[in-house]
Amino acid sequence: MTTAPASTPVTPGPEYGDKVIAVETAGSEPIPDAERHGGPLQLLWTWASPNIEFATVYIGVISVLFFGLDFWQASAALLLGTALGSLTHGILSLDGPRFGVPQMAVGRFAFGYRGNLLPAGVNALVAGVGWFAVNSVSAAFALETLTGLRPLPSLLLVVAAEIVIGFIGHNFVHAFEKYAFPVLAVVFLLAGVWTFGEADLGAPGAGGGIGGFLLAFSAAWGYTAGWNPGASDYSRYLPRTADRFRTALYPAVGLFVSVSVVALIGAASATIVAPEGASPTAAFTGHLPSWLSNLVLLAIILGAVSANALNVYSSAMSITSLGLRLPVWLGRGAIVVLCGLAGTAAAWSSLADAGHAYEAFLLVIAYWVGPWLGVVLVERWLRSRTPVEALGARLSDRAFTNWPGIIALLAGIAVSVPLFSNQEKYVGWIPEQWPSFGDITCLVGFAVSAGLYGVLRRAVR
Repeated sequence: MTTAPASTPVTPGPEYGDKVIAVETAGSEPIPDAERHGGPLQLLWTWASPNIEFATVYIGVISVLFFGLDFWQASAALLLGTALGSLTHGILSLDGPRFGVPQMAVGRFAFGYRGNLLPAGVNALVAGVGWFAVNSVSAAFALETLTGLRPLPSLLLVVAAEIVIGFIGHNFVHAFEKYAFPVLAVVFLLAGVWTFGEADLGAPGAGGGIGGFLLAFSAAWGYTAGWNPGASDYSRYLPRTADRFRTALYPAVGLFVSVSVVALIGAASATIVAPEGASPTAAFTGHLPSWLSNLVLLAIILGAVSANALNVYSSAMSITSLGLRLPVWLGRGAIVVLCGLAGTAAAWSSLADAGHAYEAFLLVIAYWVGPWLGVVLVERWLRSRTPVEALGARLSDRAFTNWPGIIALLAGIAVSVPLFSNQEKYVGWIPEQWPSFGDITCLVGFAVSAGLYGVLRRAVR
């Protein structure tokens, strides 16, 4: 038996590594090299499974029923919005292997350490409360239709599964999405074939015009880009040497294919007359044979759980990215539980009018994502030649400030929302004068924030 010389450094083995049934303890701190594992391919199903669900179906449904488009107009708007959101998602996923931290922690480059409190806090609310509520409601309706349970107990059963998966953590989330993917894909493709067979794809729209097109585009972009603030949450454990092209390609493809295909199925289903008074899920499955209808309802439940496992996990990641000095007991797992409880309360309150609540939420979410994305992408471009070592030190520097980022973010929101918002409760000045503009708030916010940040950043430098 031999022993290593005293001067020989001993590299500690991974404590978490690739263990699936183990509770993750890491927060927003960089993942050490010893804990890095996996490959880019896992990002394909991790981003595909959460979008093979009813919330994605409903993007297509509202494009036809609420925005007045025919199927082909809706398809063009949905594909364009989804493509743009997927492209930026792939780009941001590259931050995971490079820095080993959640996406909202990477935001410290653009907004400063303390300035990042605002976008990270907003994302925690949007993902952990808003999206968690939306998906839980659709799953609860599906479970109610399938079993006859009342909405509230159906909701509680669904959220319990979602919180447990998020609580266990990163590796278990990836594994769950991997095994959910083939089940969801097969069932929704079967439903899609049946739906397209009965749909009236040539039915005229209700006169949505360019305004309806922009509304559908904004909804699709808002939904897809709404995942962007969590992009590197699921790539941060990848080795630093992970292939960059594949690390960007797989999440972008997984997101684009799943969202676009399922949303198009939803748009087609909206051309089929639904039973009067049916819940949103029952309206979607009403034309299907009973055996397939029951499978789709099960898939809707599984898809919602897949989506909310990511939402509640990323919400907790956003809170850890705030940089607050929290008590030891309030770690990532405990934060997941608290976020899940808040999302459950929001879901409960929206059970009565889920359809209109979801329509408004889809549009409003893009109001902040657009300006945030504009600032983050410009900052990413400006620091593309900065050594990783220098950037890594900046991530943990509590004194680091970048006031142009916050100014540009707030300016983009302040300009775009009052002028271009087109909601039931508030119509901005532009669509009030010219209704054909629809709702281009997200595009205007992105352009204003990106342009202003580029100018201010160069001026400061």
